[in-house]
Amino acid sequence: MLALRLARGSRPLVQLRRLLVAAASAGTGFLLLYVLAGAVARPAGSFPRLLWALVPLAATVHFAVAVARADPATRPREGLDAAGLGPVRLALAAAISTAVACALGSALALALFLHLRGDVAGLPFDGSGARLLHAEQPLPVAAALTLLALVPLTASAATVLALRPHRPLAPQTALPWGITLTACGLATEAYAGRDGGGVLAGWTLTAVGLALTGPGLAYACGSLVQAVRPGALRLLAGRSLQEQASRIGPPLGVLCSVAAGALTAFALRDRGGLHVPLGPLAWPAAALVALCAAATLLTSAVETRRSESPGRRAMLDLAAPARVLRTAAGVRAAALAAVCVPLSWGVAQLTSLALTR
Repeated sequence: MLALRLARGSRPLVQLRRLLVAAASAGTGFLLLYVLAGAVARPAGSFPRLLWALVPLAATVHFAVAVARADPATRPREGLDAAGLGPVRLALAAAISTAVACALGSALALALFLHLRGDVAGLPFDGSGARLLHAEQPLPVAAALTLLALVPLTASAATVLALRPHRPLAPQTALPWGITLTACGLATEAYAGRDGGGVLAGWTLTAVGLALTGPGLAYACGSLVQAVRPGALRLLAGRSLQEQASRIGPPLGVLCSVAAGALTAFALRDRGGLHVPLGPLAWPAAALVALCAAATLLTSAVETRRSESPGRRAMLDLAAPARVLRTAAGVRAAALAAVCVPLSWGVAQLTSLALTR
């Protein structure tokens, strides 16, 4: 009941984020049902399709966790412990809210999937959806509900783990591990090539490695901004970027891995492309992953801006123009782009070379 009251009393922007989570969950649920229908019609090769469908699932869960962390209702406040609303209780409430949003999306995915198959009322689009979704084969109800429950259960569990009380680590702590995993991902792709699950395994290791590398890179960007006799503007931008590195670093690394994957697919378009066994839904699945990665980074950036509001108020109290704060934000964004764009391009080039050996 507490989670439902907090969800009902949230601001419009928070409700919009939850609707976006529901939309991402609906897209992932529809893809999982499509893979299930294809497995019933053609069991051969169904396992690789399921593995590739887990990539949008991971992107959706990552976005749901970022939205839960940015929710003002889940932020610990003074005096709430006396009312029994400590960090653990707030984390559980956030997990329930996340599960409700994802369950709503899964329900919408099931309704749309059954409608396109003609199982609800009529056949829309002259039956083309029924042929694509293998309406001639019965859909296993238990398997469909199990797959649809993956997103709410995984997202709620990840939310509890992300919001649990823990000691923050320095941004540079995971940098060596991230570089190592990225190198392992490239080596896996070079060894396995474009056949089997080598591309998926290598890209997954690369994505995890870049996510671990992200905080260290963001911290390094802050150091570069302050280098060589900085003025007040560069000091403000660099210090703020270093303080935000732990929050925006992981989604920034994930977005770099998505961009590197897109650049790799573009580079290999004349060499057979990347073999993604999702059929006609391969490009919608890729778009879903890219949108979730971008939305996660944007949500994390908004969260960090909210967390630094006392500093913003202090600057304004000191009669600093609001233009200075906007310029500092622009400097931070430019510094991150100056590092992440070449990084994504370099990883894409190495991946292309690994897949064409």
